[in-house]
Amino acid sequence: MEDTIQTDSTPQETVSADELLAGSAAQPAVLSSDDAQLKAVLEAIVYVTEEPLSAIQIADALGEPSERVEKLLEHLVAEFDRPEHGVTIREVAGGYKMATKAEHHERVRTFVRSLRPPIKLSLPALETLAVIAYKQPITAPEILEIRGVQGAGVLKTLLDRKLIATAGRKNVIGKPILYKTTKEFLVQFGLKDLSELPTLKEFEEIRRLAVSDEAAVSENAAPEEN
Repeated sequence: MEDTIQTDSTPQETVSADELLAGSAAQPAVLSSDDAQLKAVLEAIVYVTEEPLSAIQIADALGEPSERVEKLLEHLVAEFDRPEHGVTIREVAGGYKMATKAEHHERVRTFVRSLRPPIKLSLPALETLAVIAYKQPITAPEILEIRGVQGAGVLKTLLDRKLIATAGRKNVIGKPILYKTTKEFLVQFGLKDLSELPTLKEFEEIRRLAVSDEAAVSENAAPEEN
């Protein structure tokens, strides 16, 4: 009787050279000790500075090549983009800034509200700021023409909060002051530049929520009827 040799018919999984290369490319590059130390310094700088700083500004202050600083900042951005981090480093207003990740905003916002009342813009201030943001540079009479109401007090509030600034005078009769949004406006609203402004539809939703909030505050403040 002849012996039979059984062979395993299960197909063996194969890995192509391209897949091997792709897998190795996914691994983070190992930094030298000097680069790792500088990256830690950059992380600390982005953390402690309130204003977003560009790679060139940081490089000039540290006396380092801008290409090296920019490369290490990209490492930081990628590192903080991983899901185990609750904050992210992103470009805002032409510089790098640390902020909470969007997916955690609601829980963080709830926590902050439990500590102190949120600082909000009134509906007139929000409307005026939107007009300036979309029409800048713009004068007070032009804002009045769009909104239909006087807004001198609102402009002062926005100037005091550094959300807007003067931008010279318009070359017409009376030479009225021109107004524009500021870098602080971009920072406060988390915008990289003005191209990231919300659409008019999105702004209308923000406006609707502001109206609801004001109505709720007014209702709670109203005296009870006997």
